[in-house]
Amino acid sequence: MSRCWLWIVDGIARLSTRLMFRVDAQDLELMPRDGPFILISNHVTELEVLPLRKLLGSRSVHTLAKAESWDNPVLGRILDLWHAIPIRRGESDMAALRAALQVLKDGKILGIMPEGTRSHDGTLGRGNPGIAMIALKSGCPIVPMAFWGIENTKKNLRRLRRTDFHFRVGEMFHIERPEGKLTRHDRQALADEIMLRVAALLPEKHRGVYGTLGSLGTPS
Repeated sequence: MSRCWLWIVDGIARLSTRLMFRVDAQDLELMPRDGPFILISNHVTELEVLPLRKLLGSRSVHTLAKAESWDNPVLGRILDLWHAIPIRRGESDMAALRAALQVLKDGKILGIMPEGTRSHDGTLGRGNPGIAMIALKSGCPIVPMAFWGIENTKKNLRRLRRTDFHFRVGEMFHIERPEGKLTRHDRQALADEIMLRVAALLPEKHRGVYGTLGSLGTPS
């Protein structure tokens, strides 16, 4: 029965994507075809899951989602079908951390939006330090992705227009653990290093707090 519901929900997502978006996706070949990795991205609106679900293809992504989302029984059911992991924001949720690490241990993809909240306007916010802990504890590679344009969806829907959804994937990378005891400052610095990879894929006006890219370069 779950497989049937998943087929229905995915079908709705694909149809909604065709009706609502003009998708411009590049560098999808940089997404590994097998093995575990952490997929990180920016977080703009609740609608981005529709085109992303289609673009990411046959490999399922186990994402972290705020625990309050399960207060809505319909949304909670969809998140369960899409293998989402509930996480309590604003605290150390060890159960969510263990579940996330198990996903990677099982050789699957863990999806994380390190900002922890939606920007709505498409500008990048600061990443939470928890992403660094998951990356270090798992030892898994990280694949950055970024998207923009979807912040215009609601405005375009009112005008019965489709929205241009731009999607980019970056090169896989690892982070290195600093020497000595890992402090909160160290974790935040590593999170910022990770987020700079996302920022490098975005047009300048969307880079937000990561507007200075340093040696990471600029998107094409």
